[in-house]
Parts: sequence; structure tokens; C-alpha cells
Amino acid sequence: MLERIITALVLVAVVLSCMFATKSPYPMIGLMIVAAGAAGYEWFKLMPHESEGVNKIKAAGFGLITALVSGLALYYNDLALILWSASILTWLCSLYWVKQYPEYDGWYNATLYIVGLVLISAAITAVLYVWNQSPWWLMYLFLLVWGADSGAYFVGRKFGKRKLAPDVSPNKSIEGLFGGIVTVAIIIIAVQASYLHLTLSQHILFLVLSIVTVFSSVLGDLFESMIKRRAGIKDSGRILPGHGGVLDRIDSLLAAAPIFAAGMYVLKLIGVDL
Repeated sequence: MLERIITALVLVAVVLSCMFATKSPYPMIGLMIVAAGAAGYEWFKLMPHESEGVNKIKAAGFGLITALVSGLALYYNDLALILWSASILTWLCSLYWVKQYPEYDGWYNATLYIVGLVLISAAITAVLYVWNQSPWWLMYLFLLVWGADSGAYFVGRKFGKRKLAPDVSPNKSIEGLFGGIVTVAIIIIAVQASYLHLTLSQHILFLVLSIVTVFSSVLGDLFESMIKRRAGIKDSGRILPGHGGVLDRIDSLLAAAPIFAAGMYVLKLIGVDL
């Protein structure tokens, strides 16, 4: 537990420093590219392989490609928008995959390499886009994801009886899901009441975006759990002592970030100034 706490504190310190210590984009860009490369490396290990062992050189190559694509998308907005759209479509498909697992696992094939490249790159570019709007909006996104996860964990441990997706993630419960929703509802209401000056219709649009973001974060967590279960792997990696791998920490953000960023982008287009 101590190791887990220390790792979490170091991660929080690094991320917050990149977010708030300077207005220069380069620390955040560097952090995002490193995260993309590490996530790509771990994603490769979860994919179907002809041999039992994983070629670490190929995994590193895939991580490098993921970091390169993410880096390009950080500079070319049109590429980022394409990645967000492809990511959202993939998450819609994953609803069916999660619901039908383990009866259907046809998704577990070589196309997952492309899926991983899209999902990771889309999330990385989305995080930087939200940060560019304001570091505080990125903090809000993190609070939605962390609030949903923490609320679900504590409520689920205390009151959880009905399984949410027993074949994918046996520890998650419907009661925990409701606990996470209540937790983020408090966050959403506090932010809307204290910091946003919007019309009623704009408040409703922002509320819908926030709720969809929360549910997508749950889907991201379930999807990664399903892939790990299909691959027969407990943790995506061991780079973070007490936490597993990078993918284990950002699985919820893989889904939540592109949806939240795309929602902010659309709201801006229709004249909602957050």
C-alpha cells in the first residue's frame, strides 16, 4: 500500500507540474508523447501473438509509432479531429463487445493494433486540447474520471452485490456504478453553480457532456479489463510500482478524453463559451 501511495503522489506531482507550473506547452507535450509511447508498448503486449513470448523490440517499435502519430496529431488539428471521430466510433462498437463477452470475442485479432494506435493517439491529443482551453478544464476532466472511479470503488466495496459485468470485471458492481455517479454529480453541480455563467439550455448541454464523459470512462475501464482477461494478463505493465502499467492508469481516460474534448469543440462551434 505504501508503494502504491508513493507512486500516486509522484505521478500527481509530475502531472500537476506540467499542467500548472508553466504556460509553455512543451512540458505537457513531452509528457503526452512519453505516455503515448509507454501505452503503445503495453498495448502491443496485450495483442494476439503467434508465439507465446512477446517480442520486446517489436513492442518498443509499436510504442515509438504510437508516440510519433500522437506527436503529429498534436500539431495537426485536422488529424486530431479524425482520430477523435474514429475513437468515438470504436468506443460505440466496444459497447457491444463488452456486452457479448465471452460469447463473442471476434474483435480479438490483428485489427486491434490499429485500434490501439487510434485510441491512444486520440486520448493524448484530446488531453492536450482540453489543457490548451484551460488547465482547470483538464483538472475537471480528471476529477470526473477519478470521482467516478473512487466513488465506485468505495461504494462497491461496502454495498456492492449485483455485478456490473461479471465476465469482464468481476469486482465492479451496479451499486458501485451508482456510487460513482453520485460522486461526480456533486462535482458537476459544484462546478456549474460556482464557475459557469450559462443559459439554462447551455447548462443542460454541459451536464449531458459531463455525464456522457463519466459513462465513457467506465466503458474505457471495462474495455481494457476485457482485453487483459482475453490476453490472460493481470496488469498491462509494471512500470508504475503498486499500480501496474500506464494503460492501467489511463484506461478510463482513453474513452473519456476524446469524448469530452470533442464535446467542448462542438459546444464552441455552436457558441457555448466555457
